[in-house]
Amino acid sequence: MSTKTKGSVSEFVLRTPAVGPAIALVAAVVVFSLTTNTFLNSDNLSLIVQQSLVVGTLALGQTLVILTGGIDLANAATAVLGTLLMAKLVVGGVSGTVALVTGIAVAVAIGALIGGIVTGASLPPFIVTLGMLTIVTAVSRIYAEGRSYPVTDDTLAFLGTRQYLFGHVEVTVGMGLALLMFVGIWYALTKTAWGRHVYAVGNDPEAARLSGINVRRTVLSVYVVAGLVYGIAAWQALGRVPNADPNAFQMGNLDSITAVVLGGTSLFGGRGSVIGTLVGALIVAVLRSGLTQAGIDSLYQDVATGVLVIVAVAVDRFSRRKQR
Repeated sequence: MSTKTKGSVSEFVLRTPAVGPAIALVAAVVVFSLTTNTFLNSDNLSLIVQQSLVVGTLALGQTLVILTGGIDLANAATAVLGTLLMAKLVVGGVSGTVALVTGIAVAVAIGALIGGIVTGASLPPFIVTLGMLTIVTAVSRIYAEGRSYPVTDDTLAFLGTRQYLFGHVEVTVGMGLALLMFVGIWYALTKTAWGRHVYAVGNDPEAARLSGINVRRTVLSVYVVAGLVYGIAAWQALGRVPNADPNAFQMGNLDSITAVVLGGTSLFGGRGSVIGTLVGALIVAVLRSGLTQAGIDSLYQDVATGVLVIVAVAVDRFSRRKQR
């Protein structure tokens, strides 16, 4: 391969954030399929996708926020509060549909509140969402009254409904919904004016403002949409494990950031894609599954994931310098 061709390939990889993660995902699958006996088993592959659903959905909302140059540390706490609201309302006699809508509406309201504070008071998203993480976590534990709530309502557990493709490949309704969400937000980001505004704000808020974009309204809309996604993540969680626990997903915010970063989205804003985030979420799930089957302790799995995150951020910084 000529030097010119090599340069073209490397430039393409740097310009297309999802390419690198996709290569890493394929490499991980190949390695674990060769080093373990059950990794490519259809049941295991289905389980990997199911395990990535909640974090992947949280990461979808996180991607929108990070694209604007922000970050959301309260996303998992918001989803946990949503699960508790849905489950406890049903225990109290409310219909599953009303409970579901209420839980999602509260998640949207939290997103709107965070977005309103960030845009209205011009406070850093890190500080606002850190404070909201503490508040929402405390509210969840107070509301839960020190207990968890099993879910028996069919509406709340609907996303866990299982079907079999080709007679033996297990899929759930939640997988289908997650795919639709990723496709929908991909379309919104790449094919609509709103998506162009999100990227523009992340690249340079002042330049976006001077070009006529309402920066505050764009950022606020991102947090509202992210809140909606977190509410659906709560529904995904109840479909995956039909039990609302105030102590669930304590590392969900960091796991979602990990998936976003591994998917090639820049923490500095303005660069990335939801397709990359989907790949990033799968990388995390594949890594944990493969290392578990290889007999690697979970603590070393965390070390490996942390190293990958640092490498991903370093690659992003390098690619930004190359593009200047």
